[in-house]
Amino acid sequence: MKFNFDWLVLSLWFSTSIFAVPGLAQSSKVRDSSAKVCHQRLSRKIESRIDSEKFKRSRWGILIQNSSSNNETIYELDSDKFFVPASTVKLVTTAVALNELGANFRIKTPIYAAGKLPHLTTLRIVGKGDPTLTTDNLKNLVNQFKSLGIRSIDQLIIDDRYFAQPQINPTWEWLDTYYDYAAPVSSVILNQNTARLTLTPQRLGEPVKISWNDATASRQWRVFNQTKTVASSQDYSIEVDGLLAKPTLNVRGNLPQNRRSDNWDLAIFDPGQYFLETFRSLLTQSGISVKQGLVTDSAAVDVNDEERAIAQITSPPLSKLLQETNQDSNNLYAEVLLKVLTKELGAENEMEALELGLKNLEIDSEEFNLVDGSGLSRHNLITPQALNKVLSAIAQTANESIYRNSLALAGVNGTLRNRFRGSELEANLWGKTGSLSGV
Repeated sequence: MKFNFDWLVLSLWFSTSIFAVPGLAQSSKVRDSSAKVCHQRLSRKIESRIDSEKFKRSRWGILIQNSSSNNETIYELDSDKFFVPASTVKLVTTAVALNELGANFRIKTPIYAAGKLPHLTTLRIVGKGDPTLTTDNLKNLVNQFKSLGIRSIDQLIIDDRYFAQPQINPTWEWLDTYYDYAAPVSSVILNQNTARLTLTPQRLGEPVKISWNDATASRQWRVFNQTKTVASSQDYSIEVDGLLAKPTLNVRGNLPQNRRSDNWDLAIFDPGQYFLETFRSLLTQSGISVKQGLVTDSAAVDVNDEERAIAQITSPPLSKLLQETNQDSNNLYAEVLLKVLTKELGAENEMEALELGLKNLEIDSEEFNLVDGSGLSRHNLITPQALNKVLSAIAQTANESIYRNSLALAGVNGTLRNRFRGSELEANLWGKTGSLSGV
């Protein structure tokens, strides 16, 4: 079966959701103008698959339309029903962000100072939610300060006020909030607000060795090690979790000796403090002394009237941020984009910002019931029909190719890198996956 249309807008729900936009294909097979879609044959093939015994307890929502022929419906199943969309929500978030902010939009982190060189009375970093900031960025900033002649700072201020609280969506599962995929969405973000915990087996019967890739991050946690190194023939059973809203990690279970290491990527408990301590340490190591550090996340803060801008960190353009968001399904990036969009549109809250953006794409928000921008919440509801409308709408804009290229490409990259290999869809299908337990 061959497809000859430029955009196939497809919404499909199952254990892993795919919203596929195979378009502008490079394959001569897909480009064959004589190829036609046999609707009946396609329907039979779909139904024979979804009606099989292994899917008897599954629920499907499918809508396939040909956007090059006025969104002609090729196949439909419960496309007007609500489903929990998981990470396919990112299709909505990124489409609205791209349409409203533009592909060249960048997040700028300004740095202000007061005082006369070589002594500063205050140095203030104003976080604007740039999710790309790393320790290397801060090292470069420190080098700039040294070249300017700064030698001492009375007060280092990390301004964490830009995004409204809370940093963690209250509808997320609390156990998720300990892991990197549910990191806090703060105004100041460093290393994606995550750190890696590594477990290494020891001698038989001994607790495993626990180490961190970031000493500053490790100081935020109280770790209870209830593990044991077991023989290679025994089963792996390591679990890492914590106590609700407390900086406590419980590490328990068995780690077989033949496993070299066991890595767990965890969320930073207090991003503002982590940013402050990391930056202060880098300044001190470079010979710039800091008397006092402060993180402020309240609206009331005294700003020195003598402050002046001395530096700025600029993120990659939105087109690049979208690729990380959609191809690798980065939850932090998606949540940041929605919060930035809220500020830029002057909306009262994030859902109002989404509704405004969807309205500008001429999409009725009644087919959505969303509470976050990443899809991590199980409170999100959406119809296949609504997502088709998003894909169709963005396909009619000048940003169509930028949006499409932000998606994973079958058999090539992102969450589709291992799918559809050896088929006509390899390197010809762009899509967005999404999954949660039971979705």
